[in-house]
Amino acid sequence: MFALANKVAIVTGASSGIGRATAKLFAEQGAKLVVAGRRQAELDALVGEIEEGTAIALAGDVRDEAYAKALVDLAVGRFGGLDIAFNNAGSVGQMGPVPDMSLKTWHETIDTNLTGAFIGAKYQVPALLERGGGSLIFTSSFVGRTAGIPGMAAYAAAKAGLIGLTQVLAAEYGAQGLRVNALLPGGTDTPGATTTTPEARAFVEGIHALKRMAQPEEIARSALFLASDASSFTTGTALFADGGVSINRT
Repeated sequence: MFALANKVAIVTGASSGIGRATAKLFAEQGAKLVVAGRRQAELDALVGEIEEGTAIALAGDVRDEAYAKALVDLAVGRFGGLDIAFNNAGSVGQMGPVPDMSLKTWHETIDTNLTGAFIGAKYQVPALLERGGGSLIFTSSFVGRTAGIPGMAAYAAAKAGLIGLTQVLAAEYGAQGLRVNALLPGGTDTPGATTTTPEARAFVEGIHALKRMAQPEEIARSALFLASDASSFTTGTALFADGGVSINRT
């Protein structure tokens, strides 16, 4: 039920963390992959860990419309089509109070997390529909959904916007077989995690009901659920994989 044999997937933000773990898991389940991120060397290393001939890397910036088109063209040209798109690339960006935030900082965070996903979907949706629908996934966050964390206004706005985008796309294309969902991780132990001190890490762990952070592989398994036929009647959802941070008050 979770198998992805004969499926073709794009995974963005695949250089490290959740994207990297998800790409490897998708490959283990039989998918052919186009992996995307800013760092070609890290992407090439990832491809080297996947069965030869089943993955290809293309580095670029998800804010670049030409790059979004190139990823889809690569999936279609190399593997024959597109069945799954995991728009996972994102960045917390520069944090701080709204009155102190520059417009440049705001746009950088919104563009990376929200506009980049929109641009990706713009080219992914037609290719997905060509194959009968498939699964389109966005990485959102509990930040902006169930928690307002001081200093994270731009990030929260972007991640909340992804849920709105998810719902509209799910409604627009459900009749054509396309499922669209948002995945909302909790704190995850990745190179980009903002837990730079033992005290910061202990705080982040403590706000979760499970009293720990996730490993990227745990979030990857939730992405696999949304990508696979196991979630065949799931669309338009905001799926929490957040270790209970959204409900915890202890």
